[in-house]
This record gives sequence, structure tokens and C-alpha cells, in this order.
Amino acid sequence: MNFWDQQFSVEGYKYGTAPNAFLQSEAHRIAPSSKVLVPGDGEGRNSVWLAQQGHQVTALDVSSVGLQKAKALAVEGGVMVHTVLADLEDWRAESLFDAVVLTYVHLPPSLRPYAHRRLAQALRTGGVLILEAFHPLQLGRTSGGPKQADMLYTLDMLHSDFQGMLDVQLAQECETTLHEGPGHQGLAAVTRYVATRP
Repeated sequence: MNFWDQQFSVEGYKYGTAPNAFLQSEAHRIAPSSKVLVPGDGEGRNSVWLAQQGHQVTALDVSSVGLQKAKALAVEGGVMVHTVLADLEDWRAESLFDAVVLTYVHLPPSLRPYAHRRLAQALRTGGVLILEAFHPLQLGRTSGGPKQADMLYTLDMLHSDFQGMLDVQLAQECETTLHEGPGHQGLAAVTRYVATRP
């Protein structure tokens, strides 16, 4: 059982069942009936919500426990979500997507730039990437996130990862108050990034 299987084995939903607030605010950028990839969506809160908006959603995660809970949440929500058990280190897109949604998907620096570039390559022309992650200023706060500085994201890192591949539409480093289940609660320092594939 891996780290995330253990995290998701608790009763209830670690990050709640409601979608991420930043995703909700930016989802208007995703065209109707889009094909959307949601890597690292764990127990499925964002995938299920996107499916409820009429999108064809693929949830990709390294945790089989999380994906089982995502399937249950989809049934409860009356929608279909395609689930894929995979690690971003090995995963390759078999087709192109209209949108990629990355919500608190924190990757080690040895993997992050390569995984981000592969995800950008998985976008069709005009496709949109929506990302929210914890900023290094999150260290020491109790509202969630990795405890290692090199797992936290700055805009400079993201600009470097996606350079020459995506056109930036929104880029912010800011504070927000999270209400996402027991795992994300309280004031948090975040990095937000929205970009499109030219």
C-alpha cells in the first residue's frame, strides 16, 4: 500500500467532495463537452464535478483506494468518470485533451518539469491547463501541503516548466482560505496558473 492509499483509506473524503474553488472560478475557460484530464485527483472531487458540468473526464491517480472512492462518488453524483491507475513518471497520453486540471499535484523536482511538459503535450491546440498548488510560503502552515520546500511551486518554476509550450492567461502567487475536507483547512499560500496550448 503506497502513501496515498494509506491517506485515502480513512473514513470519509480527505479533501472533501466539493470541487476546488479556483477550478470552479476558472472552469468557464473549458469549452462545453470537453475531454478533460485530471491527474492526481485522488478521491475524485474535481473529476466528478467536471463530469457533472457535461465534460468527458479521465481521472488519473497513483492510488487505487482513491480511484475506488472516486468511482463511488461518481455513482453518487450520477455521472461517469473514466479512471486510470498510473504514475505520472510512466504515464503517456494516448490521445489529446481539451483541458488538463492540476489541483495540488506536487511532484519532486526530478520529475516535475518532465511530467508538466508531457501534460502540456497532451493538450490539443487551444486546450487549457488550470493549476493550483502550494507556494513555498506554505511551509510551516497547518492548512495542507508537502513539508519539503522543493515540492512546493513558484511561478518561476512553472514558467520554466511550460516555457515555449503554453501561452499564460493567468499567473498569481497569493493567499486563499481553503475549506477542502480535513486535509486542506485554513489560510494557505498558493500559486495559480492558467495557460493555453497555442
